[in-house]
Amino acid sequence: MTNPPPGTPPLPLPYVEMDGHPATEDDLRVPALFGFGHFTAMQVRDRGVRGLGLHLDRLEEANRELFQLPLGGDQVRELIGRALDRTGLRDASVRVHGFLPPGEGRTRVMVTVREAATMAPGARSLMSVPYARVVPHIKRPGEFGQTYYGMLAARAGFDEALLTAPGGVVTEGAVTNIGFWDGASVVWPDAPMLVGTTMSLLERGLAEAGEPSVRRTVTLDGLGGYRSAFVCNSQGIAPVRRIDAVEFASGDEEAGGLLGRLEAAYGSAAAESV
Repeated sequence: MTNPPPGTPPLPLPYVEMDGHPATEDDLRVPALFGFGHFTAMQVRDRGVRGLGLHLDRLEEANRELFQLPLGGDQVRELIGRALDRTGLRDASVRVHGFLPPGEGRTRVMVTVREAATMAPGARSLMSVPYARVVPHIKRPGEFGQTYYGMLAARAGFDEALLTAPGGVVTEGAVTNIGFWDGASVVWPDAPMLVGTTMSLLERGLAEAGEPSVRRTVTLDGLGGYRSAFVCNSQGIAPVRRIDAVEFASGDEEAGGLLGRLEAAYGSAAAESV
């Protein structure tokens, strides 16, 4: 597949393919009627993805757990590249979904392409909510709880919901992972959550830079013991200025230094081509 000829009108976004061809009405009935499945979301820059191998592993592991079927990484990489070729985009937001409609013996793979996205600028505010995802290690569509509590957080003037388990145990953001700085190391919540690709790359990059991070139980009543906090996902990294009424340093020299080290750790991961 080659890029569209010069002068070809751009395809409307979001662009959707199913199993390597432009999605038909029948194809779109699959996610509409049989939404049980899984997905991964990535940012493409100049036809490269940081942590692509982690995304492909996530899809493979989820597909085997849910459907007891393999989902080859080479096949998925090809499907992503084909969709990008047809749009002509080199920078994009891409999602890859896996579905298994009743009575079918193979996984249907849906690839969606949208405009590239980045984390909103500025420090974030989070509202804690009493909700933790079921089977959190699988990334899946149709998360009502996350959307519902994210909506409530926005209505209350916050940027995102912070999900917590019983006892006020911090797990993850509604659409992010969260990390903390205690003055000596980066601390990730030791709780059931989806370990995002960006979080994994940060753990790896920090360790390679001689600044390993740790996993530790974090509770709402212990937030005052941390000097700063941040959130991350495929769109980037952002400082946190407050969780509920607890304020964190987000603009001082120490917080800026932490953010710089996180950005450097993430940037040390080589992009893989699609």
